[in-house]
Amino acid sequence: MITNTEIERRGNQLPNHIVDFKQENDKIYFTTQNGVILQITILRDSVVRFRYATEYVFEPDFSYAISEDVNLGYNELSVKEEIPEYVITTSKIKIYVNKSDLKVQIVDLDDVVLSEEELGFHWEENFDYGGNVVKMSKVCHSGESFYGMGDKASHTNLKGKRVNNWVTDSYAFGKDQEPLYKAIPFYVGLKEGIAYGIFFDNSFSTYFDFANEKRNVTSFWADGGEMNYYFFYGPKMSHVVESYTDLTGVPELPPLWALGFHQSKWSYYPESKVRDIASTFREHQIPCDAIYLDIDYMEGFRCFTWNNRYFPNPKKMIQEMEEEGFKVITMIDPGIKIDRDYWVYQQAMDNGFFCRRADGPHFKGKVWPGECKFPDFTDPDVREWWAGLYKEMIAGMGVRGVWNDMNEPAVMEVPTKTANLDVRHDYDGHPCSHRKAHNVYGMQMVRATYEGVKKFTFPRRPFVLTRAAYSGTQRYCATWTGDNVATWEHLWIANVQMQRMCMSGYSFVGSDIGGFAEQPNGELFARWIQLAIFHPFCRVHSSGDHGDQEPWSFGEEITGIVKEFIELRYQLLPYLYTMFYKYIKDGLPMLQSLVFYDQEDQQTHFRTDEFLFGEQMLVCPVQEPNAQGRRMYFPKGDWYNYWTDELVPGGVERWVPAGIHRVPLYVKAGAMIPKYPVQQYVGEKTITELGIDVYFKEGTENSIVYEDQQDGYDYKKGRYSLRRFRLTGKGNELIIQQFKDGNYITPYEKFKLTLHGLPFTIGTVELDNEEVDLKDIKLNGNNSIEVSKDFTELHIIGK
Repeated sequence: MITNTEIERRGNQLPNHIVDFKQENDKIYFTTQNGVILQITILRDSVVRFRYATEYVFEPDFSYAISEDVNLGYNELSVKEEIPEYVITTSKIKIYVNKSDLKVQIVDLDDVVLSEEELGFHWEENFDYGGNVVKMSKVCHSGESFYGMGDKASHTNLKGKRVNNWVTDSYAFGKDQEPLYKAIPFYVGLKEGIAYGIFFDNSFSTYFDFANEKRNVTSFWADGGEMNYYFFYGPKMSHVVESYTDLTGVPELPPLWALGFHQSKWSYYPESKVRDIASTFREHQIPCDAIYLDIDYMEGFRCFTWNNRYFPNPKKMIQEMEEEGFKVITMIDPGIKIDRDYWVYQQAMDNGFFCRRADGPHFKGKVWPGECKFPDFTDPDVREWWAGLYKEMIAGMGVRGVWNDMNEPAVMEVPTKTANLDVRHDYDGHPCSHRKAHNVYGMQMVRATYEGVKKFTFPRRPFVLTRAAYSGTQRYCATWTGDNVATWEHLWIANVQMQRMCMSGYSFVGSDIGGFAEQPNGELFARWIQLAIFHPFCRVHSSGDHGDQEPWSFGEEITGIVKEFIELRYQLLPYLYTMFYKYIKDGLPMLQSLVFYDQEDQQTHFRTDEFLFGEQMLVCPVQEPNAQGRRMYFPKGDWYNYWTDELVPGGVERWVPAGIHRVPLYVKAGAMIPKYPVQQYVGEKTITELGIDVYFKEGTENSIVYEDQQDGYDYKKGRYSLRRFRLTGKGNELIIQQFKDGNYITPYEKFKLTLHGLPFTIGTVELDNEEVDLKDIKLNGNNSIEVSKDFTELHIIGK
């Protein structure tokens, strides 16, 4: 009798000694005696890819995560064979590959160790499914910290945590709960003030242990696939995140209205209710740009249909809502109701577009419509078909955006909450099971949605929102963090999730303001608004089972507070739009944790509350009830209190008053913050004057303002306005220089400069080397002046 006992006892297997080496341009191969091949690819001097094969065979090289627009190329590459190891050198790092066991060590050019392997690559045969469980373990050094990993509901510093990436419908998730809705297997390590990054591009269920099991070991592994990861060298965290974001991509600029305030509920129906919500916004003069329709707008929850009893003439309603400044956003889920009389179902059946089980039958699962089948969005033909389904909704009805929910995919009444692992997928010509495709299923659904909405929205820009995501999904859409809860703990979670997502390359992100499940009181709702207006995506959404959650639902006092802060959001739209421009151009996170802002300051490494909104505004939300203030830490630089103009030096922690009407908000000295007038919706007013808040600084600070037509694609042809300002402050003088780029002509002709912290009384003003009459610039005391938008150099001189 033959048994597998000996094989089953093999456990972890490791590479042994190298027997072959070769180099092919940017790729270097090392082969061991027991059949492991390590392929090292130099993408850039600071970006290196590591792939491991067992049994001498690599899997097909395919990834949904990697952008087609990634920047490649290096300045220097050499490989030398020395006695104990091979040494690969670029202009930024050195990589040592040990000849006896294939272990890798990466150092900078000063020989500071950035990454060194403990066991290194090892694997275990998977007897249940075939293939390997692939593993990597590295040494965790004392004081090393870890950040990133997407929407984890944990402290921003993941030291001591273990996380799992398996996108999951996690209704009412709690602090530290795993897994959640997104799989973003990327982290930033910070060791002795030097940053590096790891992106484990493997779409199976992946796990990361940040010195949880062993305090001196960091490890990551996957249930299948290859050990395939990218290493990014900083030394700044910004360099790491920008390199990762370049690798996985950025979105197009959204239409400006997508950065406004949005209102949603499960569900607004019938039509009279939608109109009532819209009219109440305008009656209260609370700005709002979009109203969402959840699943109840459909006929029996069938996607791409309308319930004619609730919405007898949706096209007319949508058009009239648009005239009032409201964009209508509709939800579309992946589950297609099994109904032979339902045209979407029948088209998918006729074309073989539904996912099948291993032995051929269609996969079925229960969702809102009842028994459903699910399109295989990893098939390009299915994506093309799905994109085409949006024609009537977008081009015909006038819907301005689409919201993909339940796309993990979520399946009801099964323990796993999702599809069976034996479901088969095309995976763009690389057939596989759901074990491999699960984490990218929602990504490929929203990719198809994006292509359809973009096609039928043209020449305007699309807006798409997703719940499930894998690395790279940011190329297609905004996202939110799923079904949270109306608790103070979840307010804290929302804060850390936004910072973490932005550091993970996905900046267009928000939370369900006020909580999706349960009901906030007025104080919690107000505090959540005071946080969320500083998030790139800003939407109230609630289950509706626990009461109303509109801005006016909590009494007159709270309504006034919420109105004021939403108005502040609209004033800051040009600043926010500029943040988005920087994110797209440079991969710069729109929100910055304090450690990202100043990694050299040890005080920032474990801060969770404070964050940078853009690069020049510091926010510290109040996250507990009955607070009249809170302690907060001020990072390097000098900071003006937005409300009082008090100047606070950096590097200190102090108590800041913050009653219910205020949130601690500070502006960096030297900043020039652009502002629009308050509008009820984007485009309501012609901007006749750009306000700029100017904060004095002794020294120099740079600021920029990006503008375009706020929608459409002319900006790609040079029709944009990019203004770079250099502010230089001296004891008795303030100099502002402007450098302009782009050929978009803004509708306004003047700037209104509001001066903060000016240490002298204005005596004279020179505009492009000519002294101007103070009456001509409408000098208002020592506070504001008006100047032409086309000035090159402005001198403000004290008496």
